[in-house]
Amino acid sequence: MQMKDKVGLVTGGGSGMGRAAALALAREGACVVLAGRDEAKLSGVRDEIVSAGGRAELHVADVSRRQDNEALVAFTESRFGRLDFAFNNAGGHADFKPIDATPVEESEWVIDLNFKGVYYGVKYQIEAMLRSGGGAIVNNASIFGLRGMEGIAHYVASKHAVVGLTRAVAKEYAAKNIRINAVCPGATQTPNYMRSTNGDIHLLDEMIPMRRIGQPNEVADAVVWLLSGQAAYVTGAALSVDGGMTA
Repeated sequence: MQMKDKVGLVTGGGSGMGRAAALALAREGACVVLAGRDEAKLSGVRDEIVSAGGRAELHVADVSRRQDNEALVAFTESRFGRLDFAFNNAGGHADFKPIDATPVEESEWVIDLNFKGVYYGVKYQIEAMLRSGGGAIVNNASIFGLRGMEGIAHYVASKHAVVGLTRAVAKEYAAKNIRINAVCPGATQTPNYMRSTNGDIHLLDEMIPMRRIGQPNEVADAVVWLLSGQAAYVTGAALSVDGGMTA
């Protein structure tokens, strides 16, 4: 119960790594606010947590919008009085295509979701944590926050920006009892991965030293550790959870 009685939020909490992290945090004793655009999916995860004896609430939000990030933090504080942790997980991209063939609207959506959603999330989460005396934040930066990939330049750029944001803000608040880290998952069996690979879970096996893709719960375990007191001396890190791909 390393997160016992802690209060926090998970964006993109309705599926994939967000769902796995929310379930893992609840098992460790945390009260979790689930955020995302799909109320039905959020309700399903909340019901899973509650039926297992945990505590969870949901708040419908589109974190690509600055005001939704502000409202999410305000909801958490109004409901529970404070914010102890956050996992800024929401993200995604469309089909692979070169930058000259990528519609401007698609680029703006990807950058707003993957970078602005984290940037404004961190901004308002920090403000809340300063009010309550400290906390911990983990941002989902993806393996493509550490390396390039053709066909999704907007996604790669936004995830590199998340790593830069994480490192800068970690230095700003290291002396104020607030830790900020990033996880950088490689290929992981999430709905977005399955969509982009037409359901082929072995498509990238030869590229991965462990010869398999990851599972959401394996990323969730890293997130829980970074948010917990066990990582009390860790801040500004970009932790690869990728089966050795960046090695």
